[in-house]
Amino acid sequence: MSALYLGVDLGSSGLRLAVLAEAGAAGGDPASPVLERQSPYPGRFEDPEAWRQGLIDLLADVPEEVRRRVGGVAIDGTSGTLLACGPGGRLLPPPLADALPYHQACPEQAGAIATLLAAGSGAWAAGKGAWADHPAASSSGSLARALRLQSLAREAGLAQGLLLRHQADWLMGWLLDDWRWGEEGNNARLGWDLQQGRWLAGVAEGLGAGALPGIRPSGSRLGRLAPAAAACLGLPADCQVVAGSTDANAAVLAADPQEGDGITVLGTTLVLKQFVDAPLAGAGLSNHRVGGRWLAGGASNAGAGILRRFFDDAQIAELSRQITPDRPTGLALRPLSRRGERFPVDDPALEPILEPRPASDARYFQALLEGLTAIEVAGWRRLRELGAPALRRVISVGGGARNSQWRALRTRALGIPVLNRPKRTAALGMALLARASSRMGAESVSPRP
Repeated sequence: MSALYLGVDLGSSGLRLAVLAEAGAAGGDPASPVLERQSPYPGRFEDPEAWRQGLIDLLADVPEEVRRRVGGVAIDGTSGTLLACGPGGRLLPPPLADALPYHQACPEQAGAIATLLAAGSGAWAAGKGAWADHPAASSSGSLARALRLQSLAREAGLAQGLLLRHQADWLMGWLLDDWRWGEEGNNARLGWDLQQGRWLAGVAEGLGAGALPGIRPSGSRLGRLAPAAAACLGLPADCQVVAGSTDANAAVLAADPQEGDGITVLGTTLVLKQFVDAPLAGAGLSNHRVGGRWLAGGASNAGAGILRRFFDDAQIAELSRQITPDRPTGLALRPLSRRGERFPVDDPALEPILEPRPASDARYFQALLEGLTAIEVAGWRRLRELGAPALRRVISVGGGARNSQWRALRTRALGIPVLNRPKRTAALGMALLARASSRMGAESVSPRP
């Protein structure tokens, strides 16, 4: 029987997997995959054991006849969630037992970041602008978290042999029983220069080359599953591990955008992505290489996650029916999940605005959606100011893409068509990547549905 391909998404609220067959076969279309599964983490998001055990538990729910046919697996993770671990990926005791999550700003590292980037980013500054525009420059980025983790390690006497690995890279290391590798997109905000294909000199010197992963392109095959991982997951010993991507980039792959399309990921956080001719420079901005093309965008700390602070799913469904998109509330809320923002403004001190709260829940719910929409509009405007092409339409993916009333608000505010594709998940994007890697046998591949 033909091989199947497994994609795994480590999202901010839980895990999801998708299995695709070969293109043209039953189960090969992303619109109707072989199967999909999802579950919350069996523990705290910051705990790496919850990532590993969550994957084991999720695979246990997949029929054996499906698992034994999986020929390739790719994993995405939340962009910027960073872990300090020991040699061989060994988890460390507190204060380094937990990863620092993607939304964790470290403003105390601003001076150290400036020193590292100013010393080692001459090529960047010469070609693209000031070092302060580098993706690693933000105190909300991975480099800031890496510096904090190293500081904690020194204070705890745990700095010897310390490795810095992003969420997807650490779990990929467990699959291989080899923690040498990291995927390029996950490490762009740590100081990997995608254009030059190397670590910025100041970052490599400041963090130590031994702490950083060897970088491989998204879609490259890294080797077979380690025997222990294969046994835990019930997957074939010859299953290939493929370098994945970030969760937002995986969603872009699943959305299959065309020329002039922007992609909005309406998940726990709000992410905007757009293909561009060349990398863009700007505070809070990230550039990635996906399918051989440059993908620019940014991620806000606002998103659909804020809605669940006030309403459960049943309330959200009912309130969505009550709102009136053509009659704005006039409330100017800023629905950040916590203090600090990454994009469209990079400001770790920016405060949420969640009041005043009107007596009507429907009115408040609409005001939150209007605030999220305003952030999206500002984000697309910012990308255009930085050199991105004009949008023809926006494709929405993620859980929030199921809400037709939110779509109506966004269509009105953006003035262009907005399409909702809630079933095009990041896990499907990773399954497409694993399949393309197997088919093309190349270092870097372009997955197509």
